[in-house]
Amino acid sequence: MSDILASSKAQNLDLQLQTLGPFFRITAKTLETNRELGRAEGLIRVWFGGKILHLDSIRLKRETLGMERSIFGIGLFIGAVAIRYGYDCGCNTAELLAINDSDLYHSKLVRFYRRIGFKAVHEVTGSTIGDMPHMLIWGGIGTRMDASIDELLVKWCTRFKSRSNV
Repeated sequence: MSDILASSKAQNLDLQLQTLGPFFRITAKTLETNRELGRAEGLIRVWFGGKILHLDSIRLKRETLGMERSIFGIGLFIGAVAIRYGYDCGCNTAELLAINDSDLYHSKLVRFYRRIGFKAVHEVTGSTIGDMPHMLIWGGIGTRMDASIDELLVKWCTRFKSRSNV
């Protein structure tokens, strides 16, 4: 976690993790103006196969589109804190819904999450009774995706290593 936070500071980002019981919130602010750039919320949930990191929402402010750093770069930092937090809590799996608000944005989200290391496990379309639990949990339709937390950490840990540790 310290590598992620140090790397974010080098990018003029301040990442904060707040927890309350099983719930968590991660906020990203710019160090220059202290304005919030994005946030993630979720919870640690106990399930049959162990603990799961449930990423309920990741929201990035529209103003990040015009910034030098990419919107997905900020999302990657926020996601890295969430994944590391899940690991620290003993989670094996991370789950999310790539929401389908529009076809174009949805396809970009799915591509982004696949590139990071998530795999599609279910298309929630709302057309079957089996989609009802997903829609109640996630609040919409989209692509349900899972990832191994260990695999994500192995794949991305070097991205956040400080130059002095390499």
